[in-house]
Amino acid sequence: MARKKTGVDPRYQDKERAALKRSYRKAVFFNKKEIEAIEAYCKKFGVRSRSALIRKATIEHVLRELDANHPTLF
Repeated sequence: MARKKTGVDPRYQDKERAALKRSYRKAVFFNKKEIEAIEAYCKKFGVRSRSALIRKATIEHVLRELDANHPTLF
């Protein structure tokens, strides 16, 4: 099967994919109430990937905090 011509260099696409590969692992522990809340949210909103949900929420929070607390010169 031939690749579609997208106008983008395949080597560039391979490099981008490699840069986005997740290779670091962190473990998070939840108590019973926290995991019940996560499960209820996933069931209500049809979330299939809990890890993607937690990753997205964590990164959004971190980036928001970094943006709000950026260093100032004076």
